[in-house]
Order: sequence, then C-alpha cells, then structure tokens
Amino acid sequence: MSVFERIECAIVRLRDLGLFRDPQWEGWRREVEGFALAAGVPFVDVSSNDYLGLGSAGALQVRLPGEGSGDGVGSVGRAFGAMVEGVVQGGRSGSGGSRLLGGSHAEHRELEACLAGWVGQPAALLFSSGYAANVGVMSALPEKGDVVFSDELNHASIIDGCRLGRATVRTYRHCDLQDLERVMSEEPCGGQRWVVSETYFSMDGDGPDLLALRRLCDRYAAGLVLDEAHALGVFGRNGEGLAVHAGIAADVVVGAFGKSVGVQGGFVAGPDVVRTWLWNAARSFVYSTATSPSVATALMFHVKHVQLDQERRRSLTQVVNRVRNKVSELGLQVPNESFGPIVPIILGETATALAAAEKLRKCGILVYAIRPPTVPTNTARLRVTLTAGHSAAQVDHLLACLSDCCLF
Repeated sequence: MSVFERIECAIVRLRDLGLFRDPQWEGWRREVEGFALAAGVPFVDVSSNDYLGLGSAGALQVRLPGEGSGDGVGSVGRAFGAMVEGVVQGGRSGSGGSRLLGGSHAEHRELEACLAGWVGQPAALLFSSGYAANVGVMSALPEKGDVVFSDELNHASIIDGCRLGRATVRTYRHCDLQDLERVMSEEPCGGQRWVVSETYFSMDGDGPDLLALRRLCDRYAAGLVLDEAHALGVFGRNGEGLAVHAGIAADVVVGAFGKSVGVQGGFVAGPDVVRTWLWNAARSFVYSTATSPSVATALMFHVKHVQLDQERRRSLTQVVNRVRNKVSELGLQVPNESFGPIVPIILGETATALAAAEKLRKCGILVYAIRPPTVPTNTARLRVTLTAGHSAAQVDHLLACLSDCCLF
C-alpha cells in the first residue's frame, strides 16, 4: 500500500465534489487571452488583487514630490529600474539571512519607517508575506489566559495564527458587533482581550463599522488588531486604509504588498513595544530569511507612488461605481454590505459558479469560481475584482458578458 493512498483518495473526493484546485490554472490566462483574440474582443482580467494596476509590467512611473512637472509630481523611472539600480549599487540581491542573524539592512529600516508613518503608527516590522505577518501577530501577541475574538470570516492566516497561539479563541458573526459584544460579555477573561478583524474582507467586499468597533474595544479594554491587506492603497486620501480613513487608531495594523502596492511581502505596524516583542517572539519573522534589500528598495518606490497617485484611485472609483450600478440593474446577487473593487456575485451551488466562470473565460474574461471551504457552503461565487487599469472597452465587454453568463 502506498503511503500516499489516503491522499490520492482525498484528491478523488475533491474532484467528485467540484472542489479540486487545479494546478493547471496558471495556464488559463494564456488560454483566455486566446479566446479573446479569436473573438476580436478585449481580454479582461478580473481575477487580480492588483487594484491600482501597479503590478503590471511597465505600469509604474514612480512619482515623488518636488520633481519634474509644475504640480510637484514628476517621474523618477520605473520600479523595476529602481530595483535593478538597488542591486547594482548595493550589491545585494539577497539579505544574507534572517533579520536577527545578519540579514537586517538600511533598506529595511527606511521602508519600515515609511510604512509606520503611512498607516499612522509609531513603528513597523517587515514580514515575508501578509500571511506570515498575521500568523506572527496572532501567535505571539495574545498569551495564555487571553481571549481572542475573531470575525468568523477572517482570513485563513488569522485563523492559523490563532490556532498556533495559546489564547482562547471565540468567533462572532461576520461584521456583527452586537454579537461580538454578546460574546465578549459572556466570556470570562483573566488576561487581555483582543479583537481581530479584516477592514475589507476579500471574499465579500465588505467590512465592519470601524468607529463602533473601536468604541466597543475601548468599552471592554480590548486590543484591536486590524488586517488592512485589501484596503491599503484603495481607501483613504493617501491609500492609508480604512482605519485612518474612519478616523480611528487600531492597536496593531497588518498590511500586505501583493495587492495595491503591486509587489510582495507584508508588515505589522503598532507601538514600539509590539515591534520589539514580534522581533523576539513571532516565529514567522524570527525564522524567515529577511526581505531582499533590492525588493525593499522597489517596495519603497511603490509605496510612495501609491501614497501620491490620487488619479489611479479616482479611476478605480469610477470603474467600481459603473460596474456595481450595472450589476445591481441586472439583479445579480451581491452581498448588501459589499463595496469597493471586490464584487462577489453569489451563485450558490459550486457547479453553477464553475459553469459561469467557464462561460466567461470563453468570452475572454478571466475570473475564478470561489468555492467552499474558502466561502461558506451554498455561497459559491464569482469573485470579480476591478482595477484602475480596466479600460472603458474592457468594462463594456465585462458588463455585456456578465448579463449573458450569470443569469440562469
């Protein structure tokens, strides 16, 4: 008997249920581009989290104050060029080790100071990914005797971090602050209370009332951890996220660079004491090779561009408003509280969502069906993500095809 027989059987079950994640998905983009070319229609990618379109090749002209044009904003070259320049000048494409063992460089500290100021916190710490940042925070910050109150739809990285930690974990209904208060009032706590939530949920495109959430945490003397991964760059005058936009200060902020910033990695921001503790206790930080200094250089360019680029945020808002208005006219089911560039079209059954995604791909539109366990049972959906890079022709084609492919 093969040691992998159990796994082989499990894969068969996933296929039978329509829940198998096919590694060949990576080839679908080329296939869908081919469908679009053959049909003479625009190719439309609504699968990406690159909300500002900065992750596309050649998309970014980094702009800094006081350079170039009369409006105080000019071009200093593409981010890729900046990254190459960082490698040539600094001679470091790799960090050389973990931050604790020779892998810490000036580029890291400069970027961390920039990030802290961006999200309105005293200090920040880089992680290899947003996933690693959430795991590090939620496993290291709450301790035995503490209680963590977690939104039931929080990202897997938050859930996994809580599981690795020693605190008691209680979940509350999604974005339901009355239920959160009920759970908090019922749960005895001899230590610290912590509330953790995303500010902009990646599968529903919604978020909690952050002002009310902050007040509730203050009432129960609870620390507030907010994951701004999908909000950074999109919301706020300078893309600083929904917490600052709402006028509240979280105790800890988690961010990621793989969405609007258009690169990769993550960070945690908060008081100096949090940074110091995570430096010592967050295993996903302590035992990971540090971010490449050249990548940190590219990240600094991207972050500064995101802060300044009001035009891309305006363009994104225009695309979002147009698509959401049309989706509403079509009568497609979108969660009532959904807003922003993540537009989840709820189709219910897994087979229905898979069929709709396939029809759209054959129309030249790259979109994926999101199925359990990523989303609750009977809420399979198309996760349409909009970007500032979508042209009017692409939006026209998307809207025409949504009405044809999603109304059964």
